Amino acid sequence: MSIVRFLKQILILLAIAVLAASCSQVASVTNSPWQVINVPTQATLADIAFTADSNHGWLVGSDSTLVETTDGGKTWQVRRVDVDSQNYRFTSVSFAGDEGWVTGEPAILLHTTDGGTSWSRIPLSNKLPGAPNTILALDSNSAEMTTNVGAIYRTSDGGRTWQALVQDALGVVRNISRSPDGKYVAVSTKGNFYSTWEPGLDAWVGHNRNSSRRVQNMGFTQDGRMWMLARGGQVQFSKSDDIESWDEVQYPEMSTSWGLLDLAYRTPDEIWLAGGSGNLLCSLDGGKTWQKDREVEDVASNFYKIVFVTPEQGFIIGQRGILLKYQGEAKSA
Repeated sequence: MSIVRFLKQILILLAIAVLAASCSQVASVTNSPWQVINVPTQATLADIAFTADSNHGWLVGSDSTLVETTDGGKTWQVRRVDVDSQNYRFTSVSFAGDEGWVTGEPAILLHTTDGGTSWSRIPLSNKLPGAPNTILALDSNSAEMTTNVGAIYRTSDGGRTWQALVQDALGVVRNISRSPDGKYVAVSTKGNFYSTWEPGLDAWVGHNRNSSRRVQNMGFTQDGRMWMLARGGQVQFSKSDDIESWDEVQYPEMSTSWGLLDLAYRTPDEIWLAGGSGNLLCSLDGGKTWQKDREVEDVASNFYKIVFVTPEQGFIIGQRGILLKYQGEAKSA
């Protein structure tokens, strides 16, 4: 190879590197509103919820992990529940007042009526399709539970009996989300299609994904639409409550190699977007433009889930006991 040809190839590679770097530049959030909180566990956390007292909350995760706070999430203490010697992966926790529920795999359902001072195990039928996956406390003695194969059940007597809301399960789902008015969206385990359900339907309605990229996660916006995260750093919002009509695909950060894992609204205009390798993005205009929170990039964790209990109380859940707590408003650079 001649020296001239070699130098040309070097220049081409440098040009590509510069172009990729320029494409990945995103405006920065200044004064990050997130603080890393020390949680005394290395378990992978899955969900967080608070009782009637906004200072009193619970985290759940792998290795039968239950962690409690009494100061709004500033400090946490590991708690143990005496059920059996099985190692459970707790997947969801929810409270309505002081009545709370925890789901997990292998199939387990825990219930408390005193804010978690004591927990009892609710027997589950061995005919239950799949394992309990998510739980939402609705009111006294009332909750709605899904399983990891898309079954939906509701109880109104503290878990003694359950009513099936759909006739057939979906098959294993990657994730499942519920809107405030009771609608659901579930992403298939391979991300090649998604399904929706709303009260009054007997079965799930299947939908093909609208691009070649596999779907990673889906949920509901504050104004009744839907959002979709797909492989390759894609974000998309439905145009209306018609889930077959979608806005153009967005790439909040071009040339990214990390995946987008969850999205949550703090206010109707402020959206947070979390992903792998400590990546966190924010939109202050309802998803039109995006900024990056570079102050948390050094956190050695994938950010799996964002939860805003209220606009002023929010948390980001990661692996190996990583938890971020919302401290104040985000600002543009």
